[in-house]
Amino acid sequence: MSKQLKYLIIHCTATPDGRKVTSDDIRRWHLSPQPEGRGWSRVGYTDMIHLDGRVERLAPNNEDDQVDSWEITNGAAGVNGVSRHIVYVGGIDRFMRPKDTRTISQFNALKKYVRDFVKRFPFVKVAGHNQFYTKSCPSFNVPLWLRQIGLNEKNIYETK
Repeated sequence: MSKQLKYLIIHCTATPDGRKVTSDDIRRWHLSPQPEGRGWSRVGYTDMIHLDGRVERLAPNNEDDQVDSWEITNGAAGVNGVSRHIVYVGGIDRFMRPKDTRTISQFNALKKYVRDFVKRFPFVKVAGHNQFYTKSCPSFNVPLWLRQIGLNEKNIYETK
């Protein structure tokens, strides 16, 4: 049964600044059995933004305002059934500390992605993964960034 889309959640891959990540890497990290992977049945993200700004689809979806069971990704437990998840490659420094490592190309691609997404789904709230769980992902303040790029307040998720 499908549910109304409520959130677009932004993630990072938690990989060092400048390190390339492939869709095969994501699939291995998420789908492989432990200890190599997490042993999930589905990847955690719908789309990934590469270092060069290219957006790659990781999980199928039909681009409507409903999240069908076959479209669910495992990005944030508890809200996956009403969310789409976008991840950018990076998010930590060479010492494995959280850092906003978005390249100019990624910054621009994410900005376009978010704006286009909200244009298509004007009721959606955009959030960072860290607004649902105590973690640093996506390694930047999503509500602040959304305001900086001029997103309407009604589309900015604020943690209570």
